[in-house]
Amino acid sequence: MSAVLKPVLKLRPMAEADLPAVVAIENAIYDFPWTQGNFRDSLAAGYSCWMYERDGEPIGYAVLMLAADEAHLLNLSIAAAWQRQGHGGRLLQRLRAAARELGARLIFLEVRPSNAAALRLYQRHGFQRVGLRREYYPAQAGREDALIYSLPL
Repeated sequence: MSAVLKPVLKLRPMAEADLPAVVAIENAIYDFPWTQGNFRDSLAAGYSCWMYERDGEPIGYAVLMLAADEAHLLNLSIAAAWQRQGHGGRLLQRLRAAARELGARLIFLEVRPSNAAALRLYQRHGFQRVGLRREYYPAQAGREDALIYSLPL
């Protein structure tokens, strides 16, 4: 009889030593990625920065900014090889729980209208569109709007 081991999924705080892996994932999946400096600044500012690992391998990460009783999801990313397997949803659920534990009552995020996968993920998890930021993101042809979503925690 052989035993089948389930993969171990872990959410842990991001550290400076994680930045090369984070930036490698970021550069592979985005046309306009965050820089290592953006992530380093987030850590230095005390933002809630997280690594998502499968059997010790980094497969995703997230950055939450907390202020008063609100959380702002600044970045949630899953490595290309691990996308469309439920990892984004699992990471989002864990972030929601972490934000609640840190006292947030509401979570906000911005998403590109062209990011259909992210829109489906956020809508599936109950986020509602509450606004629009015109020409927020850099794009291949100028700028792209940002849709603002929120979710009560």
